[in-house]
Amino acid sequence: MNTQLDKLDFVPARVYFVGAGGIGMAALERYFLSRGMEVAGYDRTPSPLTEALQAEGVKISFEDSMDAVPESFRTPEGTLVVYTPAVPAENVPLTFFRENGFTVIKRAAALGLITRNTKALCFAGTHGKTTTSSMAAHILHCSPVGCNAFLGGILRNYNSNLLLSETSPYSVVEADEYDRSFHQLTPYIAVITATDPDHLDIYGTEEAYLESFARFTELIRPDGALIVHTGLKLVPRTAPGVRVFTYGRDHGDYHAENIRCGEGTIVFDFVYPEGTVTDIELGVPVDINIENAVAALSACHLTGALTPEIARSAMRTYKGAERRFEFHLKEEGPNGRALIDDYAHHPDELKQSIASVRALYPGRHLTVAFQPHLYSRTRDFAPEFAAALSAADTVVLIDIYPAREEPIPGVTSRIILDRITTPDKTLISKEEFVDTIKKRNFDVLLTAGAGDLNLYIPRLLESL
Repeated sequence: MNTQLDKLDFVPARVYFVGAGGIGMAALERYFLSRGMEVAGYDRTPSPLTEALQAEGVKISFEDSMDAVPESFRTPEGTLVVYTPAVPAENVPLTFFRENGFTVIKRAAALGLITRNTKALCFAGTHGKTTTSSMAAHILHCSPVGCNAFLGGILRNYNSNLLLSETSPYSVVEADEYDRSFHQLTPYIAVITATDPDHLDIYGTEEAYLESFARFTELIRPDGALIVHTGLKLVPRTAPGVRVFTYGRDHGDYHAENIRCGEGTIVFDFVYPEGTVTDIELGVPVDINIENAVAALSACHLTGALTPEIARSAMRTYKGAERRFEFHLKEEGPNGRALIDDYAHHPDELKQSIASVRALYPGRHLTVAFQPHLYSRTRDFAPEFAAALSAADTVVLIDIYPAREEPIPGVTSRIILDRITTPDKTLISKEEFVDTIKKRNFDVLLTAGAGDLNLYIPRLLESL
């Protein structure tokens, strides 16, 4: 058992979150609120998510000072402190808690603590985690078994990233590899969607990144299972007794067959080791969701909760997670404009996202507005980002969203811009986004990145 978790030998009356505005933190805040605990926290800036959490009862301040911490949270007895690694170590409340005898654990440790007595379905991978985990959560929620779910995105079916069940033995968890967070989990079923190198600011090398995933497979319960995407550079190290399966779009123990695309729909047959479920229709009909659906369906199949009827109904009614290929504008007719927002922040994700828009709108003029996320990721993958963006007709590149990082000398969005081969390209600040797009009179617009560009979309729509 992880030593951080072993230290937690009390039932907290209060939980304080340092980095309370993160999407993963929000699910935990809502969970502890549902348990009748007092919940408060700090975040750097307000957002629609922090406003929603405040309305639900979380006391969130935006001042990096102990003066903003409620008095009841300043005593170690009965107080649990949860923090995210994205928060700087010199944060004033976090420093106070660490130096004054409080129980302080990472978000991932809290998640591991909550789910360790459940059968956890853990979805890991460079990309696809949020979509596959939210699909699985929706499938199980549509079944008599139900589930608890702690998701990395707001599932539009429920307008939440938390689902709770008093009776279900299952928890659905997005297993984040950043800072090796997923090593805090004890999966019953682990799904690994991709292992393309990322977070090299943490891991340093591709080998260290792959080693982290191999370590994750060691944590699967002996009565559990691993489902891994075909073709990954990963050598699992599962314990004896753990069943290992593969999945993919076209081949693997679980895969799709008889794929039919047309008139805005995608339908396929889901093949599993014992048979086939025909006519699975995607509620979010983009190509990448074929294999995402296969991953989610395969995990749910191993729980025994999946029937053909539940599989068809759940996938047809799945609305997707916010910022995962989310339509904000979809005008009718052959010349109707479209605006799609996607969280794609890794080169492979961006490439796939652009390809999906091309498939949906063949022959149309595609404008891509991309906001790079993190200086380190921009530095490490500038050529790959440029190659992906060069598939667009027009590129509007935004300044880097720094998130947790300080600037790196010489690293700006321009190192991507200079490598883009598309002639129609420009570099702007996010404050210039609305006016720039208005002047360009877009046909099909894709906004992409894990920063805050999506917050400008309502203003753009109002001005159209």
